[in-house]
Amino acid sequence: MTTHLVWFRRDLRLHDNLALAAACRDRSVHVLALYISTPEQWKAHDMAPRQAAFVSVQLNTLQTALAEKGIPLLFHEVADFATSVETVKNVCAQHGISRLFYNYQYEINERQRDAAVEKSLPHVVCEGFDDSVILPPGAVMTGNHEMYKVFTPFKNAWLKRIKDGVPECVSAPKVRESGALDTPLTSITLSYPQQDFDAQVFAPEEKSAIAQLRHFCQQAVGEYEQLRDFPAIDGTSRLSANLATGGLSPRQCLNRLLAEQPQALEGGKGSVWLNELIWREFYRHLMTYHPALCRYQPFIRWTDRVQWQNNPAHLQAWQTGSTGYPIVDAAMRQLNATGWMHNRLRMITASFLVKDLLIDWRKGEQYFMSQLIDGDLAANNGGWQWAASTGTDAAPYFRIFNPTTQGEKFDRDGEFIRRWLPELRDVPGKAIHDPWTWAEKAQVTLNYPRPIVDHKQARLATLAAYETARKG
Repeated sequence: MTTHLVWFRRDLRLHDNLALAAACRDRSVHVLALYISTPEQWKAHDMAPRQAAFVSVQLNTLQTALAEKGIPLLFHEVADFATSVETVKNVCAQHGISRLFYNYQYEINERQRDAAVEKSLPHVVCEGFDDSVILPPGAVMTGNHEMYKVFTPFKNAWLKRIKDGVPECVSAPKVRESGALDTPLTSITLSYPQQDFDAQVFAPEEKSAIAQLRHFCQQAVGEYEQLRDFPAIDGTSRLSANLATGGLSPRQCLNRLLAEQPQALEGGKGSVWLNELIWREFYRHLMTYHPALCRYQPFIRWTDRVQWQNNPAHLQAWQTGSTGYPIVDAAMRQLNATGWMHNRLRMITASFLVKDLLIDWRKGEQYFMSQLIDGDLAANNGGWQWAASTGTDAAPYFRIFNPTTQGEKFDRDGEFIRRWLPELRDVPGKAIHDPWTWAEKAQVTLNYPRPIVDHKQARLATLAAYETARKG
């Protein structure tokens, strides 16, 4: 009997899975699924324990869902990607695999692994699919057939392509002719540190994630533009973890959005959330054409000459939420406690680390990855390089957020700050953004650190450091 193998990676779902659908197209063939855990590789990539716990639930629910379709899931655990190449080769030999199906990953280590797998299987037909993007890398290029270096022209070209035809979703596979599996399933356990996450907020089960997407696109997406910058309000989709691990596809997000809000492509309701999906595409395409981004290298080369401050105490204060700047500290404590941070706060905290503390953006990027349940290399790297003014961005390096005024603007009454900084809960109203000035006037002692830097002085020092680096 002909046997197909589907190699699951960051695509842990049945619905709209291009590799799985292709493998199952012929109802008569035998289909096997494979997942390879690589704990040492994950450790090297700073995978967050909460994301590992999220993936663990996804894997076990995927195993059950595949079994109901008559598809066994083979689980192997090896140290790293190099060892996984041999594992795939052995599985193919053991089960007489004729065709291997997988969805592309665009990070450089993953691409090298996949190339090595294909080279090791000369007698197996290997088929890869652009599954984690709406439009594949190379589909949106400049007139000179180069990758866009600025988001807005990329977005305009991307929208033009989409208006010519929205990529459709593919259905989940039907039950195989051999029927559902009736053998008891063994629970999958990952040998990697794991940390509890809030499954009510981040739904790991595929059906729950699809329902969450539908609900957001039907109701909340209309107010997304007005509410998305205010961290005290639950105004975002909370779908980023599923997109990062492949529990949802970006095509599902786009098609559901347009089904509920068809005017989104023309700048109407839903267009601002669509913009976030396009940012995600931009960073993935960019990483494919500039693999140095996967190796902690800045896109703007001269920024590598910035003389960063090596200050472990400042880095630790930032990581633990003890900088003396309330909005920064509340955001970092949210990250540490939940594995997630509101997007506006990601920009504020990243700007503070790089532009106020003059600490290398790569240390922030690494710390975020080690904590984020929705950690994704392309998006995380893109965001950090945007904040550090080292990436593909039209704004110059002298864009520096003032953490105090950012707090006043996006958490005016301090609701979010008080939620995460209980030591400031008695500071009244807007005074919470500068609590020490209030405390001195009120003759109150605060159990809260004073600011570790003066923003005005730090801003001048950062501008000088960047200008020196730019001049070489």
